[in-house]
Amino acid sequence: MSSSEDDLIARIFRPIAGEGALGLLDDAARLIPPPGHDLVLTADALVAGVHFFPDDPPASIAAKALRVNLSDLAAKGADPLGFLLTIALSRGTSDAAWLEAFADGLYADSETYACPLLGGDTVSTPGPLSLSITAIGAVPAGRMVARTTARPGDAILVSGTIGDGALGLALRLDPGAAWAAVLSEHDREHLLDRYLHPRPRNALAPALRTHASAAMDVSDGLAGDAAKLLAASGIGGVIDLAQVPLSLAARHAIAFDPALLERAMTGGDDYEILAAVPQDAVEAFRAEAAEAGVALAVVGAAGEPEGPVVLRGADGAEVRYALRSYSHL
Repeated sequence: MSSSEDDLIARIFRPIAGEGALGLLDDAARLIPPPGHDLVLTADALVAGVHFFPDDPPASIAAKALRVNLSDLAAKGADPLGFLLTIALSRGTSDAAWLEAFADGLYADSETYACPLLGGDTVSTPGPLSLSITAIGAVPAGRMVARTTARPGDAILVSGTIGDGALGLALRLDPGAAWAAVLSEHDREHLLDRYLHPRPRNALAPALRTHASAAMDVSDGLAGDAAKLLAASGIGGVIDLAQVPLSLAARHAIAFDPALLERAMTGGDDYEILAAVPQDAVEAFRAEAAEAGVALAVVGAAGEPEGPVVLRGADGAEVRYALRSYSHL
C-alpha cells in the first residue's frame, strides 16, 4: 500500500468505518454475528456509464452502490451488519472534493440503514469508475428466505411501485421525448430520483421471515424476475399486469405512451421486493408491512410444478415481451 493510499484511507474512509473495521489499520475486518444467527452475504458491482452516469453526484453514486446490496439483504429477510467496499477510482474521481462527497453519502446511508463500513480496497484505473460492495447481514438460524421455495398456490406480491427506475433512466437518456413533455416537474423529479436513489425495503425483512415462502428483489424487471423466482422454485404461475402497482408519474407517462408499460415491466432498477406468500398469510403479511411503512400489492399467483410463467394483460390475454428483463451480459 502506498503512502498516498494510506493517507486517502485515513482521511476519507477511516472516519466513517464501523467498529469491526479495526480503524482500517489491518488487512481484514472482524465480524461477530449475533448468537443464533446465520450470515447472509451478497455482492453487486456498479460501473460508470453502465449502472450510473459518470456525472451523477458522488453522494448519490455511493448511496446507490450500498442500497442495491441492502435490497438483496432485505429480500432474504436479513438485517444488515456491515459492508466491504472496493473502489477503482478513475480520472476526475480521485480529487479530495469528489471523494469527500462520496464518503459523506456513504456515511449517511451506513447510518440510516445501520450498515457500517468494515473495510475493502482502493485502486486507480484508466477506465471508468467502478465500485463493488459486499454486504453482510444476519438472519435467525435457518430463517433465510430463499428464492427457490415458492409453492403452488402461493400469492405473488410486490412492494412499492414498479417501473419508476426504468422510466427515470429513459427520461435521463432522452429528456426531450414526447412522453416526457407531458409530465409535470414533480413527475419528472420523482422518476429521476427513483433511478438515482433506490429504496431498499429493509423494514420488510421481519415480515418476510415470518410469512414468505420465497422472495427476491426486483432489480432486472418485474416480468423477468417473477419468472426467475418461479422457475427457481420449479413451478409456473401467472402475473397480472393490471394489478402491478404504478406511481402517478409512471401512470401519466404510460397513459400518453402505452408502449412504456413494457419498459416499466422489463427495464429494471426497481429494487422492490417480490415475495411468494401462502394465501392464508397474505393479510397478516400486508398488515405487518403496512406497520413498517411498506405498501404491498398482490400481482399474481404461483401455479403448478414445471408450468409456464404467463404475463396476463388487462383484457385477460397473454402478453409477450421480446425481453422480459434487463441483461447484464
